[in-house]
Amino acid sequence: MSIIQESKVDPLLDGFFTTPEVVRLMKKSRSVVTGWLDGYYNSQSGPIIERDFKGTHTISFLDLMEIRFIKYFRGQGVSMQTLRKASEKAREQWGVTHPLAMSDEKYLTDRKNIFAQIAEQEDDEITYNLVTGQHEMWVIIEKYIAKDIVFDPSEYHAKSWKPLPNVCPDVIIDPRIAFGRATVENYRVPTSVLFSQYKAEKKNMDIVADWFNVPVEAVETSIRYELELST
Repeated sequence: MSIIQESKVDPLLDGFFTTPEVVRLMKKSRSVVTGWLDGYYNSQSGPIIERDFKGTHTISFLDLMEIRFIKYFRGQGVSMQTLRKASEKAREQWGVTHPLAMSDEKYLTDRKNIFAQIAEQEDDEITYNLVTGQHEMWVIIEKYIAKDIVFDPSEYHAKSWKPLPNVCPDVIIDPRIAFGRATVENYRVPTSVLFSQYKAEKKNMDIVADWFNVPVEAVETSIRYELELST
């Protein structure tokens, strides 16, 4: 596979997320999320993710997409060691920072092969069976978790994500809009802002819609999204 040259984009387009925001989005504990990002305290093993904003508490959009990948495959029984070593190998082979935030047929296949190699080396039977089992299960799962993400057609990296497609299909996280805050599609006001104003206005959606020049439906969707994340 040829090495991909990642473009150098304006850092302001990378999205800015705090750990509590990512914990809320992923519905995982803070210790788990920080372990994936920075390595676990008193552990010799390092992080799985190579962060964009090193030396800070800021998490980028592509960091977030890799956290999403890790969360899903940890749920499938893939070990931390396998994830860590496979990520390192993919970064080295592909010349990219975020190999778990990429999607394209060739990358799915190559990533599958990398995980199979690492699982065999690590004697990770669960991952090896998942990767090499019948019906291309690994690729099916990868495509399933990628279905709510839009990928850049030139670099194959994730560029936007719908976090709650079944509940709020119009809510999108796009690092180019509002620094990555969730918004309702076609409106650039963060759902958190609309929700906060809704509470401040004693739950009057019409006033909020008029104040921010958005439809009442956008306010309603924002409320539903914010409440869903809080459960």
